[in-house]
Amino acid sequence: MRGFPGKAGGGGAPWLSVAVHGDRIDLAQVQLQAGARPAVRMCDSVPRTGTDLETLGRVRRSVQPRSVRLSHLLGTGQYQMQMVEAPGVPRQELKQAVRWKLKDLLDYPVDAATVDVADIPTDPACAARGHFVYAVSARNEQIAARMKLFHDARLPLQAIDVPEMAQRNIARLFEEPNRGLALLAFDERGAMLTFTSGGEMYMSRYTDITVGQLASPASATREQSLERLVLELQRSIDHFDRQFSYVTLSRLLVAPVPVDGLEQHLADNLYLPVQTLDLSQVLELSGVPGLRDPMQQSARLHLLGAALRTEPVG
Repeated sequence: MRGFPGKAGGGGAPWLSVAVHGDRIDLAQVQLQAGARPAVRMCDSVPRTGTDLETLGRVRRSVQPRSVRLSHLLGTGQYQMQMVEAPGVPRQELKQAVRWKLKDLLDYPVDAATVDVADIPTDPACAARGHFVYAVSARNEQIAARMKLFHDARLPLQAIDVPEMAQRNIARLFEEPNRGLALLAFDERGAMLTFTSGGEMYMSRYTDITVGQLASPASATREQSLERLVLELQRSIDHFDRQFSYVTLSRLLVAPVPVDGLEQHLADNLYLPVQTLDLSQVLELSGVPGLRDPMQQSARLHLLGAALRTEPVG
């Protein structure tokens, strides 16, 4: 089974991405098309009835598992993602070498961790500049339990994805040539900010500021949350500019949220142009008309990003 970082592009059978929640199981499938926008073929939820295994059994009956490759999207808090300096070892030894760098960064033994690595591109004009990678890790027992669950449901997994990489796959569709893109998206627990260029992830940040706080009827809570968000974005953008000065950011995209005036407030306080993300600009949504709703786009953003994965397994 392929590990965490899943890159968009390539060929082969389409991916069916699956996310397990407490009350439902979400699934999405996106079909890549030569010379055309990727087409969303499925984006649905199966309500949880009975056990996860019983609900996955209903999922299996609603799809054709033999015609797709199956990936499971982990939720925030089910894994760790850390930037570390790449050890000076041959490529085939990189993952094992990075594993030992995590010894002092994990709160459990590194031998009990499933680890994968994603490269961060280096400055082409400065070969001497340090090379960094993202190390993605999760407890072996958690990954094994999830794989067993899907296996027992006769839905064998071929990949496990994380939201940062799924968000990168979405950002890739909006990037301008030779420019970087910042993308801000919210989930139930907070907000994820990613910085990408050329389809690669350079940096990610996560904050616990929620949509509920930004839209709070209590003006003090709302204003405080907006100020915190602006400060987090300013700091992250400044840090990106310092660490990756060879990448020029073009804009900040913000996934739709029911917060009046958010984009304008960010535009007034940041040096980057701020725009609202609209998936209809980069994906063919006619097969799933409900995704024309901006709030549905935001809610399914990472699921759709995981379905854009076409990295070969092995």
